[in-house]
Amino acid sequence: LSPAKINSISVKEEERRAEVFLYPDEVSLAIGKGGANIKLASMLTGYNIEVFREIDDFDEEDIYLDEFRDEIDGWVIDQLKRIGCSTAKNVLAMPRERLIKEADLEENTVDEVLKILRYEFEDEDTTDEEPEI
Repeated sequence: LSPAKINSISVKEEERRAEVFLYPDEVSLAIGKGGANIKLASMLTGYNIEVFREIDDFDEEDIYLDEFRDEIDGWVIDQLKRIGCSTAKNVLAMPRERLIKEADLEENTVDEVLKILRYEFEDEDTTDEEPEI
């Protein structure tokens, strides 16, 4: 299921079944395009593998990148998700240079994304108005 980072696994040998628990931003990596990763892992192990989202540790203050599709082009979001950044805080936690290199994005694109995401998490004492530029 690599490159996904697995949170925990529960194996039921008598049923030849494994339950894999992942954080929400790792699920698509584990499943793979068209389910290729999960199918291959099941075939190689001989186990029926079920994937579950581990939602207890999801930061309720975080926002999935898909919610920014009105402000950020879909292909940019897709590039960020490809490198494991499916939430705003995932992106903000990653160094700028790493985002540029790993997501294969231009500097100005990354700067604009960071600006949009930072604005979303500004101090809530401020008004809902956008800053004047």
